[in-house]
Amino acid sequence: MDRTQKAALFSAGIGLAVTALKFYAAWLTGSLALYSDALESIINVVAAVGAFVALRVAARPADEDHPYGHHKAEFFSAVIEGALIVVAALLILRESYSGLLAPEPLDAPLIGLAINFGAGIINAAWAVALMRWGKRWRSPALIADARHVFADVVTSCGVLAGVGAVILTGYPVLDPVVAGLVALNILWSGFRMVRESVDGLMDRAAPAEMVSQIRSLISQHGEGALEAHDVRTRSAGQATFIDFHLVVPGAMTVEDSHAICDRLESALETTIPGAVVTIHVEPGEEAKARGLPVL
Repeated sequence: MDRTQKAALFSAGIGLAVTALKFYAAWLTGSLALYSDALESIINVVAAVGAFVALRVAARPADEDHPYGHHKAEFFSAVIEGALIVVAALLILRESYSGLLAPEPLDAPLIGLAINFGAGIINAAWAVALMRWGKRWRSPALIADARHVFADVVTSCGVLAGVGAVILTGYPVLDPVVAGLVALNILWSGFRMVRESVDGLMDRAAPAEMVSQIRSLISQHGEGALEAHDVRTRSAGQATFIDFHLVVPGAMTVEDSHAICDRLESALETTIPGAVVTIHVEPGEEAKARGLPVL
């Protein structure tokens, strides 16, 4: 297992512990808001397991059936996680509606709040760590998992506020109302996650800052060539595919043009983590006014 897979597996273990704490708090109090928070945490565990499986698949080398590798498996994981978040939100809305029809007073609310608060602290610390690792290792699956865990933290904050309001006001109807509001927030989070993951499956270009860096590297390390044009990028998991046309003097030998390509590939792969570079060499007659000048 590589580091991203270990992080995903550990995330599932933490999710199980946090879910157990939240269900215990819900059982002690009979709170629908706490129960809704626990339901959302179950999805965290399933999502973490899904991220682990996706990372295992994404790590497989290219083969005859998948010559470009299996990197997009991470995006599938993120889509599934987003869909699961939506399902959790709908389940919570259903429970909230039932609670509004027949609100009930809470039992041992302070103990339940303390337990849920502790679970929220664990989740918050883990979400920060996951997001840091996901960005550093350029893993969509870990980033999606971090956002999911963070959504759970937001849920817990809303739930704690709602149960606290029930205690202070003595109005049990506030409990299902808070559960419903939390569900709407979770629903929005799931929609965003699905939208961003589908964007990745549709071969969205690399971030603008990275594209600018790529163009700069081509310009700086393409000595001997005339220009580069039609620079294209797409991200797939931890890989960034880069392809462009490199215009060289028509009289240049294949060996010399190949040396320029090797230099460019080395510069890009060293600077851009996970870069997969494809260069199409063209003679000088193919130069375009809108091309990228090579310095």
